[in-house]
Amino acid sequence: MTGDTVLTPFCKKLGHILSRRGMLYFGLGIVVVMSMAALLAPWLAPYDPTELHLHSILEPPSAAFPLGTDALGRDVLSRLLYGARVSLWVGFVSVSISIAIGIVLGLLAGYFSGIVDELIMRGVDVMLCFPSFFLILAVIAFLEPSLNTIMVVIGLTSWMGVARLVRAETLSLRERDFVAAARLAGTKSSRIMLMHILPNALTPVLVSATLGIAGAILVESSLSFLGLGVQPPDPSWGNMLMEGKDVLEIAPWLSLYPGLAILVTVLGYNLLGESLRDTLDPRLRK
Repeated sequence: MTGDTVLTPFCKKLGHILSRRGMLYFGLGIVVVMSMAALLAPWLAPYDPTELHLHSILEPPSAAFPLGTDALGRDVLSRLLYGARVSLWVGFVSVSISIAIGIVLGLLAGYFSGIVDELIMRGVDVMLCFPSFFLILAVIAFLEPSLNTIMVVIGLTSWMGVARLVRAETLSLRERDFVAAARLAGTKSSRIMLMHILPNALTPVLVSATLGIAGAILVESSLSFLGLGVQPPDPSWGNMLMEGKDVLEIAPWLSLYPGLAILVTVLGYNLLGESLRDTLDPRLRK
């Protein structure tokens, strides 16, 4: 058997994995697994995430502690599972806020045009002038760090992309025959926007939401790492990384596992979002 013969099945399998459908399933699989781990954390975690085991400080992975313990003897696996709940909850809630704002402003700007469009889009331009992460840092610096604050601030500073997407779709859809027919029938503008235009403009919003969750998880982790996010002893992947950096040489598992969790989760949502875009956008189909 030649080397080419051996490699052919492997290459075909790799090509299938890298195909659009394969990437979609792979990303969806990661998202489902991480979501289930977060939902089932109270049953999957072997210990309470804040429970101290003072006899097992900085213990490496073992049968009793599968992912080791931290500087206070807390189980890393338990904190990792409960940290997933925090990160995913922040992602979903903050993206929901940004999508709600973006849809409303995008519909108004695209449908009415004129002065309404100018006011909204100039507001978008002003918001885009500031780097989003530094804008979030500036706002949170004046507020008490908490999970609710993080979700609201991320949502209120990340709606601009959704607004521009919805506006672009609305500008195209409002010229369609079914919208003109609705106008001639005397349908109110609010009903036309909600019942006729919005359902046809949701495809890019769905993709943006999926990618937005990954971005929100990264922002939350960064804020927690800097001490401006979820406050100890409550676990989050970001503050687990912060706690692990001081003992990186003697306990590398404290930074390795939360870092991998962030990497895998963000990768899953990015793959899912890109695959959905390729699948749902007819312009990208071959």
